[in-house]
Amino acid sequence: MRVCLITPEPGHPLLAAATGLLRAAGHRVDALDPAAEHPAGAPADVYLLKARTPRALALARQLEERGAAVVNSAAATALCQDRTEMAALALAAGLPFAVTRTHASLAAWAAQHATPLDGRLWDPPVVVKSRHSRRHDLVARVDDRARLQELAAQWPQEPVVVQDFAPNSGWDHKLWAIGGRVFAALRRSELAPEGRGPARPLDPAGLPDGWADLVLRTGEVFALDVYGVDVVDTGGAPLIVDVNAFPGIRGQDGAPQALADLALARARAGRRRG
Repeated sequence: MRVCLITPEPGHPLLAAATGLLRAAGHRVDALDPAAEHPAGAPADVYLLKARTPRALALARQLEERGAAVVNSAAATALCQDRTEMAALALAAGLPFAVTRTHASLAAWAAQHATPLDGRLWDPPVVVKSRHSRRHDLVARVDDRARLQELAAQWPQEPVVVQDFAPNSGWDHKLWAIGGRVFAALRRSELAPEGRGPARPLDPAGLPDGWADLVLRTGEVFALDVYGVDVVDTGGAPLIVDVNAFPGIRGQDGAPQALADLALARARAGRRRG
């Protein structure tokens, strides 16, 4: 089988380990940098879409139009980059997702609160995030008008979503799935005063009842095969605050093998359809 990685960073730990497993089994693994030009040729048996830039999505769409198998699809990947669309889909499907409000710009929303706080407009604390998920985007807790004005000065034209802050332990459950296999870790929330720390691996068998099923249900709703679900524990009830297409999934035993198995399964399915 020929597997192609759509990424400028094929040395990423998860990808590199899966590549080693595939090559050891006699399969060919190549990498496509979405920023480079690519000559036309016979498509690979399967493409793993790790990059999420506009160029990467455009390349994935072109490959799909030629009949290639792409994991995850360009459409599913793009949807997870728009937090407004993400929330709308999750809530419509009945997933326990944080209620999300959208504003065209942070400055415009902050202008509504230039006068003393009015509980009819908002009820702090809230979490403000960039509408469009990307590296180094905005994710911040806002407890008062001063903090809101500070962020608005730094990110004035940024389209944002606003979610009510859900009281929790200060630790996020980082839950992932690769081809139906669930992985888990605990990581201090990036909203915590101490800042985000390293992830602590967590045995999925130790998750509260129903949480693993919730992860798999999320994958079905979003049409994802490799993805992450960020969950906070609100007194025993899970609340989804983000869904990510093809995250890093670092330090998880068995994740490279699961990715290699998924790639081969999708490649074989594509050959049968062909």
